[in-house]
Amino acid sequence: MSTENKSEYLVEVKHLKQYFPVRTGFMKTIPLKAVDDVSFAIKPGETLGLVGESGCGKTTVGRTLMHLYKPTAGEIYFEGRQVTDKNIGEFRRDMQMVFQDPYSSLDPRMTVEDIIGEPLDVHKLYSSKEERREKVMELMNLVGLNAEHATRYVHEFSGGQRQRIGIARALAVNPKFIVCDEPVSALDVSIQAQVINMFEELQEKLGVAYLFIAHDLLVVHHISDRIAVMYLGRMVEMADADELNENPIHPYTLSLLSAVPVPDPKTARASQRIILEGDVPSPLNMPSGCAFRTRCRYATDKCAKECPALTDRGNGHMVACWNR
Repeated sequence: MSTENKSEYLVEVKHLKQYFPVRTGFMKTIPLKAVDDVSFAIKPGETLGLVGESGCGKTTVGRTLMHLYKPTAGEIYFEGRQVTDKNIGEFRRDMQMVFQDPYSSLDPRMTVEDIIGEPLDVHKLYSSKEERREKVMELMNLVGLNAEHATRYVHEFSGGQRQRIGIARALAVNPKFIVCDEPVSALDVSIQAQVINMFEELQEKLGVAYLFIAHDLLVVHHISDRIAVMYLGRMVEMADADELNENPIHPYTLSLLSAVPVPDPKTARASQRIILEGDVPSPLNMPSGCAFRTRCRYATDKCAKECPALTDRGNGHMVACWNR
């Protein structure tokens, strides 16, 4: 990889595929294509939002990127170096993850101090118990937790506080990149705003880059520099956050944005909601050509024969559609 690319991008994902074998009979399996040829890149300090309805493969992208799943195919680069099963340990400090469910991702038998301090133990980032405790207290203060919380257990906290614990744990090793897997979807709206603002403040202070996975376009637009839209394992549109919000092109993106609540009643009444017809196809039995064609009002015969690739429609606005 060239020096220019190495300095420009922190994370690069090229033609990533993640297939899971599903048993359909005796000694017979077929591949479930959870992620099918996804590519994107993230610059240092940038936030890429990844959106789509449940089951589209967003979380699988994040987990595969972190090598929690072994990629079926494709390449992942971090600071110009390819990440593989053999060298993933070298990248663990720089690549961290915040999980969707803060309760299930935290050990209920450990105190908050030990949960946050565990990455410090694994990577041997302190020389004494006093230094370890000081680092844990700094992290707790950074995410808005009090020192008195250190000796408590996970079940004693609210959902928002648990998510803050998970974020502090991810920040313990001072990473350059964090995969945020729907970190606010399980929280109340008021708590969501607090956690989102905290993510933005931490990015400003620490310069960390995010892959922010969510299904709420309002949240994603607020926090992201760019947004990528997924449908059934494939990326169908990617653009600057404001550009995607103001000038969506792909029919699926248009439908998603039409469903976003509008606070002004007059504007809400005047706006037209695009309701998709039909059911989402099974990833075990994908339609030929474009996967979205069975629900698309613009579909033609060409859509059934060939799957469109992402093409640049200007200013980096990438769209995978034959008829838009």
